[in-house]
Amino acid sequence: MLRSLGQRPVTGSGEDPRVAGLRSAVSRLRRQLAAHPVEFPDRGIAEDELAALAAMTIDGAPEIPRLRRSLLLIAGAIGSVSALSGGLSEVRHAVELFGEPPRR
Repeated sequence: MLRSLGQRPVTGSGEDPRVAGLRSAVSRLRRQLAAHPVEFPDRGIAEDELAALAAMTIDGAPEIPRLRRSLLLIAGAIGSVSALSGGLSEVRHAVELFGEPPRR
């Protein structure tokens, strides 16, 4: 259990479970988007930002402001596609586990 946002629980592999959860949610949404038969104007934006999120999970702890920016772009791009709403909710939840960005 997290005692504070600064501490990260560790799995047997030493990986932050939030990163693993984000990677899994992003992967699911990418597959759902790839399988979605209907083209829509901002599909490319969603695909690019999902790829960026996937890349962020490779290097360990991603930057919270960048995570939130990508989430907003993805939500704006596919938010009206109801078939993808479940996957989008999973990604949103995974991003929220990282907490709020630091205040300036």
